[in-house]
Amino acid sequence: MSAEPISAGRAGGCLCGAVRFVAAQLPAHMHACHCSMCRRSSGALSLSVVVPFAAMQVTGAEHVTTYASSDWAARSFCARCGAGLWYRLTQPDAATADYYLSVGALDDPNGLPLTREIYIDCKPDGYALAGTHSRLTGAEFEASLQANPEE
Repeated sequence: MSAEPISAGRAGGCLCGAVRFVAAQLPAHMHACHCSMCRRSSGALSLSVVVPFAAMQVTGAEHVTTYASSDWAARSFCARCGAGLWYRLTQPDAATADYYLSVGALDDPNGLPLTREIYIDCKPDGYALAGTHSRLTGAEFEASLQANPEE
């Protein structure tokens, strides 16, 4: 993993409280994704932070349901209230894959500036995010994954 600024641990959970988590460390920034899977899963764009597998503690895991949304990722949500929690890559080692944690599931999402948008070629024309952060098309983002698999 790259040497990025790390913020202190943060807690969060689902809408009904059946699932709670503590992310012991996460980057001090968030990313936005406009792909069709993220839009359908979240109802809009997806805002996420990457949490290393070893830094995540989950309680109420028996209420977490996971859906394999593609050949390379699975999305998890609360089976009781339906709130989205995270997605994880399924390749190459799903057992220890990082969590792409939904910013909306954090108790306090403040202090996480947006540093990148991906799949901007899929973004609906009705909204735009302000700022001078990185913006990648789907093809550009996928090419970056091939060049840097830990992205």
